[in-house]
Amino acid sequence: MSKIVFSKEERAILVEKLQGYFREEMDQDLGRFPAEFLLDFLIEEMAPYFYNRGLYDARAVLMKQIDAITDGIYEIEKPTDFTPQ
Repeated sequence: MSKIVFSKEERAILVEKLQGYFREEMDQDLGRFPAEFLLDFLIEEMAPYFYNRGLYDARAVLMKQIDAITDGIYEIEKPTDFTPQ
């Protein structure tokens, strides 16, 4: 799996969100550098779980669509004396 990388702008937003969470939920100020280090930890250690969950969800949606397409093909199939192997 390739490394999960965020743009400079995305990182800035994520750092602000971490700082806001600490301020509002934990009543603590989290400096920019500690927030960036925490973000790096979350990206390295936890983001792959969320990434994989997204892949599993996407795969489930895709399989559902493939099943629907396959069913649709069977519905329009014309009867013949030939049975595919």
